[in-house]
Amino acid sequence: MAKEKLARLMGLWGDDLDFFVPDRLPTLPRTLARKRDIEAEALQRRVDLQLARLKLDATAQSFGLTAATRLVSDLEILAGFEKEREVETEYEIEDGKLKQASTRSWTVTPQIEVEFVIPVFDSGKPKLRKAELAYLREANLLAEKAVNVRSEAPSAYLAYRASFEIARHFQNEVLPLRATIEEESLLTYNGMITNTFELLADTRARIGSVLSASNARRDFWRAEAGLSAAIHGGSPGAAPAEGGGATQIANNAGGH
Repeated sequence: MAKEKLARLMGLWGDDLDFFVPDRLPTLPRTLARKRDIEAEALQRRVDLQLARLKLDATAQSFGLTAATRLVSDLEILAGFEKEREVETEYEIEDGKLKQASTRSWTVTPQIEVEFVIPVFDSGKPKLRKAELAYLREANLLAEKAVNVRSEAPSAYLAYRASFEIARHFQNEVLPLRATIEEESLLTYNGMITNTFELLADTRARIGSVLSASNARRDFWRAEAGLSAAIHGGSPGAAPAEGGGATQIANNAGGH
């Protein structure tokens, strides 16, 4: 069923259906890929961001705007600068009295960490006012997309790490503990200490943990695909699927 659904999504039929879909999820990796400069990597590699930049260049060329008068960043267009005031207070003793002396300093800090430069054209001629407005509109759209990329990339990476921790918790902690509980339950049943219903309840709980572990592993690989989409382009699926590992951990917290 999964293969047929995939074939419909890709629009394949006939001889194109000769492809293999694995019948199980791959195992978890031993270590995670560490992304230190995730925003910078996404700003550099996102395909949709590069297309938006090309559209901006095409708009400039279509109106004959060839010389950029200044360069601004995406955050400067949308948010401007952040001004911070720092007040330093000092006390002095003069004529036996304690006096307060305050020194004020202003610090202007741009709201930017990763540089993403956008050229701005300004000819100053009224006849090119329409061209300038059209260009600035595309520049603001490009800046908005860049800001979204800055947010999507770290969010996708956080979901990637969190889903890995959940899946590893099921694999290393929950499943071995459930197996031990079932073994002990079987021993107590053979010793006629517990009844059949208690044994079935423990077995059912173990099966539920196995299914939850599979869902958690599925959520991890979805988050891994979402991270790749957030870096290279597409619609990142950062949030785990409903009913996945995080939900099942909450549901099984009392059981183990």
